[in-house]
Order: sequence, then C-alpha cells, then structure tokens
Amino acid sequence: MAASAEKQLSQGVYAALQAASCPLVEGVYLREADSMQELLCTPSQYRTDILAWICGSFNPDLMHLKMPSLKPKDPNALTKEMAMVGYQLMLCKADDFALIEGSANPLRQLQFLEQLLDMMTSSGDGAEGAADGEALLGDLYATETRALLTHTLNPAVDPWPAHIKALRKGHKSSFCKQSQEEAANVEALLQSTQTALEQLQSECEFLHSEAQSPDTFSPCGLRVALSDLHQSTAAFSRVYQTDFSEYCNRELPGLSTETVVFQRIHQLLLAFQTELEMLDEVSEASVSVANNVSQLQTRPLYWSRGEKHTLPDRLEELTSRYRDFLSLLHT
Repeated sequence: MAASAEKQLSQGVYAALQAASCPLVEGVYLREADSMQELLCTPSQYRTDILAWICGSFNPDLMHLKMPSLKPKDPNALTKEMAMVGYQLMLCKADDFALIEGSANPLRQLQFLEQLLDMMTSSGDGAEGAADGEALLGDLYATETRALLTHTLNPAVDPWPAHIKALRKGHKSSFCKQSQEEAANVEALLQSTQTALEQLQSECEFLHSEAQSPDTFSPCGLRVALSDLHQSTAAFSRVYQTDFSEYCNRELPGLSTETVVFQRIHQLLLAFQTELEMLDEVSEASVSVANNVSQLQTRPLYWSRGEKHTLPDRLEELTSRYRDFLSLLHT
C-alpha cells in the first residue's frame, strides 16, 4: 500500500511540476512512476535544482546562491536556506536537512514537494487577484470616474428611502423585543434552577454546619449516608440534563458501582475511631494521674507529732532533720 501511494504521489508531483512550467522538467519525458520517484526522491544535483526552483518562488534570494560569482563560502548554505523556507511555511523543521538533501523517507519527500507546489500555485493565484484588485482601483480613481466616486461617498440626498427606514426600524424593534423575551426566559430558567438547588441543599443534611454527627459510627450509618448521596447525585443529574446540559460542553459523570473504595473508607474510618478512643482513654488516665499527684501534694495524709501533714511538708521536715544530723556529725 505504501509503494502504491508513493507511485501515485510521484506522478502527481511530476504532473504539478509540468503544469507549473518548471524549466527543469521541460523536454524530460518520463512515463514510469518508478523513474519519476527516482528523479524526485534520490539525492542529486538535478533534484536540488528542482527544489531550489520551487523555493525560489517564495524567496528569490535563493537563486543568487547558485551563481558562481556569488557562491557563498558555506557549501551547505543553499540547503540551509531551503530548509528555512520550509520552516517558515511550517512544512518542516529548520534543521531537517535530510528532507532537503533527499535522504529522508520517499513518501515524506513527495508529500513535502506536493505541499510546496500547492502553496506556490495558490500564491500565484493570489498575485493575480492582487493585480486584478490594483486594476480595479485604477479604474475607480480614474479622472472620468472620480466625480462619480466622490458623489457616491458624499451623497446629496439620504440614500435610505422611507420604506427602507421603516423596515429597518421595525427590524430593530422586533430584534429588541426578541432579546427581551430571551432574557426573560433565561432569567426564569435561572430562577427555577436556583430553587431546585436550594431544595437539593435542604435535602442534604450533611451540608448544614449545625448538623450533629452521631456519637458512634456503624456500617448501617454509612449505608444510609451512601444511599442519601446516591439520591442527591441522581437528583443533580436530572437537573443538569434538563437545565444545564445545553450550556456545558462536558458529559455528566457516571456513578460507579465499585464498592472497594467504600470498603476501604469504612476500614479507615473504623481505624480512625479506634485511635480516637485510645487517645480519649489516654487523656482520662492522664487526668486521673494528675489528680492523684495533686492530692498527694495538697491533701494531708501523713501523721507527725499527732497531726496530719502533706507530702511536701513531710519531705521538708525530713530534709531539715537530715541537715541537723549532718551538722552534729561535723561538730
């Protein structure tokens, strides 16, 4: 299939060169598609000259590079300039020298030549159109027609007859009336949509900040929450399809039937609840220890000389007696 496409492109490009009056193919009579492909896709000076002739229609300075008297020092200057022409036409990269030299894929070379010839032909048609436009401007600004042109640009009477004015005025009034009706319809649609959204929000209890979460988590509670979520999403889907689908370019997301995600969420929530209970117990134990330590420091529990004293007082007393004992030993 690729070989047949290359043959067809070779015949088309060769015929386009002949139709464009390329001087390099005049007097060259090729009938076989293989010969045409070899001529157009094999690296040679003849192929380079053909490509330079095509690119010269876009950049005439290329033809000066072929003159012996103006031959540049860089031997690849012509190749680089032709690659730059293809780059400026957005047909190849600026450094795609393999395509210019003829060592790239034959199919790609033929497509490149075909696009260049199409652009060259279209630019020629544009030049003819520009020439016709210049001729028309010359006729308009001629001496014998200048007075008529001035009268046309500055008419002495109103160019709009009365019935045309009335028609345009009626058209404007009808257009304004139609715009007002459309605006009223859009406003009514927005109002109904806002009402539907407010009703949907009132049905979703979890959206209210004052809603109290249950003290304990249970699979039954998760099942009820998922059922509410499914119903709310289904209600939004109906509102979207009836009111918003014509204003949006996105498809409505579908509800997945997978339960693995919900099972994983359930497990994580259970683990989170267990961790919170452990932290609660640790907090209670810390409070209890703190209370016991506070009682040891403030509550009189230890007898001394017929009275109860607190632990800091007893420690202070023992420390004082020990210091007195040490002082007696040193004396």
